[in-house]
Amino acid sequence: MPATDRATPPVTDYLLLLLLATLWGASYSFIKLGVSSIAPVTLIAARTVIAGAILLLVLRLRGIRMPTDGRTWRLFAVQALVNSTIPFVLIAWAETEVDAGLAAILNSTSPIFTFLFTWAITRHEAVTGRKLFGIAAGVAGITLVIGLDALSGAGQELLPQLAIVAATVCYGIAAIFGRNFKGLDPMVPAAGSMLSGAAMLIPLSLILDRPWTLAPSAASLGALAGLAVVSTALAFVLYFRLIASLGSVATMAQAYLRVPVGVAIGVLLLGETPAPTALAGLALVVIGVAAMTFPGRITFRRRQTGSAAKRSLVTNRSLCINRPRPSATSFGATAPVAPGPQP
Repeated sequence: MPATDRATPPVTDYLLLLLLATLWGASYSFIKLGVSSIAPVTLIAARTVIAGAILLLVLRLRGIRMPTDGRTWRLFAVQALVNSTIPFVLIAWAETEVDAGLAAILNSTSPIFTFLFTWAITRHEAVTGRKLFGIAAGVAGITLVIGLDALSGAGQELLPQLAIVAATVCYGIAAIFGRNFKGLDPMVPAAGSMLSGAAMLIPLSLILDRPWTLAPSAASLGALAGLAVVSTALAFVLYFRLIASLGSVATMAQAYLRVPVGVAIGVLLLGETPAPTALAGLALVVIGVAAMTFPGRITFRRRQTGSAAKRSLVTNRSLCINRPRPSATSFGATAPVAPGPQP
């Protein structure tokens, strides 16, 4: 199959990208409800424990075993730090002070950091004008969807806002680091990073929050369940699946869709009224994501018929007849050897 066909992701990948944006878009509201009566570190510790247990159970039902070598688990620990432990706690702590909407708009800049890290360090994905345009369109769209009034709070409560930006930087690093798990089933690194994060967070929760003294409300417990099962366990499976198929920059482009999804949830469930510029912002977001994720050129193969097929058959036969036969010394003597998997 030609390279252009292999390089064209199926429509399923883009639908999964939209679903991932929906699941993570809902997480800001879950966190806001959760931290109302559950301390941030304890909330995130419980989130990782529940999500890790669910993923581990599903893997066992599927007959897939977790790796046992130390190197893979060290990679899981690093992924947990930059993609769950540190950013989850920072965002949960920040949302005790800032609104979920402001957290969403600050966190939506993760594709920018992924793009910058890709350009400056790894260079594993092409940096094109189309992706630059996609970043600009996405940022403009997010600003319109949220509304310019939402930015009026920027500068107040500076430390929590900087914490969200720091979490966003972590997500940018994690998107690139996640390429280390391409050879594994998507659920394996998801479960491994959750379990590694839980091992780090449980002792901190016991020391800092003393969870036995907390009195969580029913709303907070429900939000914790949604956060762990839907916005973490299922979302992380999709995340690693898309890292392997679409790439890190394209996968992080779903961050632009989180805020429009949040606006839609607010309209349908909470009766919120979006700003007049919301529709224009949504259009810009879609354009930005398309520019960063869709392939630049798609080619279609046509089936040969009639005289064209006959000419192709004659040409192939002539090539086979006229092709020189290899000598005995030409086999393997000078042929390059493809390198094996790189560490």
